[in-house]
Amino acid sequence: MIFMKLRPWTMMLTMLAGWINQHQQDVIEYLKAENAILKEKIGKKRIILSDEQRRRLAVLAKKIARKGLDEICGIFSPDTVLHWHRDLIARKYDGSKCRKYGRPQISEEIRKLIIKMAKKNRGWGYPRIQGQLKYLKFEVSVRTIANILKKEGLEPQPDRQRKTTWAEFIKCHWKSLSAIDFFHCEIYTIKGLTRYMVFVAIDYSTRKVEIAGIIEQAHGDWLKQIAKNLTDPFAGFLKNKKYVVRDRDPLYTDAFIEILRAGGVKAIKSMPMAPNFSPFVERFIRSIKSECLDRMLIFGEAHLRHVIKNCIEHYHFERPHQSLDNKIIKPPPQGKGKIVCHERLGGLLKFYKRAA
Repeated sequence: MIFMKLRPWTMMLTMLAGWINQHQQDVIEYLKAENAILKEKIGKKRIILSDEQRRRLAVLAKKIARKGLDEICGIFSPDTVLHWHRDLIARKYDGSKCRKYGRPQISEEIRKLIIKMAKKNRGWGYPRIQGQLKYLKFEVSVRTIANILKKEGLEPQPDRQRKTTWAEFIKCHWKSLSAIDFFHCEIYTIKGLTRYMVFVAIDYSTRKVEIAGIIEQAHGDWLKQIAKNLTDPFAGFLKNKKYVVRDRDPLYTDAFIEILRAGGVKAIKSMPMAPNFSPFVERFIRSIKSECLDRMLIFGEAHLRHVIKNCIEHYHFERPHQSLDNKIIKPPPQGKGKIVCHERLGGLLKFYKRAA
């Protein structure tokens, strides 16, 4: 009685199994046909597989009998696939390959990081670099760090620390640095074409500029007065500055340097053959000449002072500066009206702002 009740279910399972087998066979036939077409397209061209790809096929092939592989393998022969299994899966490591002794080589990423840390931090010794690497989850010995830096030509920390670069010095003393320089301008006077000297000072951090003096012929008393004005404790341009960069011009007399020192400012003389030692003041001089002075005929000292005064005002209040992210040093307030063009020196200098 029980057998008769189960019989319909048995028949249903048998029919379902038959349908699944047929479905699987149809899938196999399709894949065989697809592989055959792929093989025809490839021809005799060799297919290169990675170890991981060979391993995947070998694991699946091992589950199929050899006869089954003969029926379904279309691109790779059964012998080839089974050989992969023996080579990549079945064969255990027997120590036949020669093992390298010592610590494994560190990655290129860590090597570059060690070099970068040493160059950017001259006060860091090998243990300090090792500690920073450990914090970043990199285990590197002190000896390895030393070897890497020696190969790179980097000296141990005490020697590296003594050699501060000019760029590092500027970065550390940015807000206390300034620079001074002269430039010449030829003007027309009753005596004919005459060369005048202009003394410039610039603040590194803000790029503010001051014209400290204009004269036809520089002399010692004039320079000493400029030094006193610059270091005036109440209104001097070098107030709160510790260093002023200068070139090697002999016009900077010992008396001039001593007055600066007495005012708390140390004069740093540029190195020989170093045209970019004081780039900001040189850039200002180049700008004022190319944008204004070289494009005008200047008649007399009063006219020269008037022109330079307008150039300085334009520089501070109207001109954007690329080194300051295109910002104006002292931007004037502007309204919300239409955009208006303003001019100086007969239109030689222009700027735009919104009307009130």
